[in-house]
Amino acid sequence: MTQHLAITMGDPAGIGPEIIVKAAARLKDRIAAGDLKLMVIGSAPALRRAEAALNLLPEQIPEVAEDGDWPALCCLQADAEGAPIEPGRLSADGGRFAYKAIEAGVRLAMAGKIGGIVTAPLNKEALNKAGYHYAGHTEMLAELTGVRGSVMMLAHGNMRVSHVTTHVALEDVPKRLTPERLRLVIDLTDKALKGLGLAKPKIAVAALNPHAGEGGLFGRQDIDVSTPVIETANTDGLDIHGPVPGDTVFVKLRAGQYDAVIAMYHDQGHIPVKLLGFEIDPATGKWMDLSGVNITLGLPIIRTSVDHGTAFDIAGTGVANERSLIEAIEFAERLAANRVA
Repeated sequence: MTQHLAITMGDPAGIGPEIIVKAAARLKDRIAAGDLKLMVIGSAPALRRAEAALNLLPEQIPEVAEDGDWPALCCLQADAEGAPIEPGRLSADGGRFAYKAIEAGVRLAMAGKIGGIVTAPLNKEALNKAGYHYAGHTEMLAELTGVRGSVMMLAHGNMRVSHVTTHVALEDVPKRLTPERLRLVIDLTDKALKGLGLAKPKIAVAALNPHAGEGGLFGRQDIDVSTPVIETANTDGLDIHGPVPGDTVFVKLRAGQYDAVIAMYHDQGHIPVKLLGFEIDPATGKWMDLSGVNITLGLPIIRTSVDHGTAFDIAGTGVANERSLIEAIEFAERLAANRVA
């Protein structure tokens, strides 16, 4: 039996409501057939505003209660409304709704009532303004689910990249590269790839230092930390390669020599995925489309996300693209079918 996936709206002042309505319209045939079930969690007035502005759905997405029967496409109000949340305007209420939507989604997923969570973007400043002091979704989800060792994976086509560290200062990265952390990231990446249908994943570990340390001339972390962990993982039956210098490892990933790369820090892993995921209009220099998904590994629930922000500058204008959200829904479906996340 197909379970609902929750789509958390993120900050209602961002493009979340718009891309949710556009995705629902694009996926309407699958929803009507019962092949896909979606529950939007967030601000119903923000959703109604997007529905009216876009006029893509034959009727409003019905609002439901947390307990009860749910139609294939429905909306759950995350919290009480305050002052109207205006598109493109940062506010504490926007941050509050972003948090409350995630909180409700986690509660339903942990209870087994939904198959997983797909998150639309939040604004970190608004989140903190509302009193929720998290660096982002990943850290919030880890605390709400009681997990200490979650891992961020970005995916765009065959570009799958997990991260040893994410939202930390670059100067703190070397001390966070520990044997325990690296092995956790390796194991969770291998498990996720198997959940996506790869029976024997081949994973590369990116080097932290230029030229993987050049025999110790440029640092010893790749030699003293990464290499022994890789050797042990291979002894345990995994297929792990590296450390591979960061200036070539993503070229090899794109060429299909690996199924995923483990990056050492945020920008090392994000830049190649986002460089390929953005489509730019050469005439204007503006981005037209974005492909890519953020997957949180190591949680007791399934969570995928769009790989872009709230885009306050275009919120409410009708031009936001839903492609990344649809890809995130599809990834969540695949993981839910195999129950690996």
